[in-house]
Amino acid sequence: MQPVSPQTLRLAGGTELAFVTAGNPAAPALLLLHGFPSSSRTFRDVIPELAGIAHVIAPDLPGFGASEPLLDTSFHGMAEAVAELLAHLAIGPRYIYLHDFGAPVGLEIAMAEPEKVLGLIVQNANAHRSGQGPGWADTQKFWAEPTPENEARATRHLTHEGTRDQYVGGVPDDVAARISPASWDEDWRVMQMPCRMAAQRALVRDYGRYTKKFDAINDYLAASQPRALMLWGRHDAFFEIDEVLDWMKALPRMEGHILDGGHFLLETHAREVAALMAGFLLDKKN
Repeated sequence: MQPVSPQTLRLAGGTELAFVTAGNPAAPALLLLHGFPSSSRTFRDVIPELAGIAHVIAPDLPGFGASEPLLDTSFHGMAEAVAELLAHLAIGPRYIYLHDFGAPVGLEIAMAEPEKVLGLIVQNANAHRSGQGPGWADTQKFWAEPTPENEARATRHLTHEGTRDQYVGGVPDDVAARISPASWDEDWRVMQMPCRMAAQRALVRDYGRYTKKFDAINDYLAASQPRALMLWGRHDAFFEIDEVLDWMKALPRMEGHILDGGHFLLETHAREVAALMAGFLLDKKN
């Protein structure tokens, strides 16, 4: 098993970014970007499996895990922080894994340097309006009318119960039973640290700005047609299944797999996902 190396980087803005690396730096780079409300811990069961064929880099996005919040929280700021990390590690061409909040970050990095994208791995990541179903109504109203009352409704998920639901909401009981409460308990512990809740509220606001970039993102996908692998938990309570179809339309050569998991697919299907990712990384024909 390849060793995993936890490290920190003092960013130019003064805050610390935590990250882990594994594998041979001479191997193709694989950037793993987690979603809300987790950290690089999301990838704990796939990193050892992939480190033998890739140079794996998995940051805790600012304000998550062991990374400090940015002074001014936004997805653009997060993308700048991760880009600074990639420069620090002298990472050139890379595969990018997109999950949930990792999508705004990873897609900005991809669009800034499309020539360095070896491929995209899309796991329950939203980049189309079709992914936002009825459950997004309160959030969309907040984006349109950012009043304190609308913000309160849009951020009702920032509780211990809401954190748990990111993992088990909408997931069949037998699948949910395989997910340890330790995952959402740890996320909730981190969210209660100083400045973390304010950062989460800022990201709820900023996600509205991200949705306005969907047309530009799809222009990028249409023009660049990066190699792509879809890994989707079909019981996702937050992103509609129509999102899968729009990704497939945008990238007609995308390899797609719909698995019997939820929004946090790796909590229940890490072995299957690692095998599919390894096959994708090793297959240079497509």
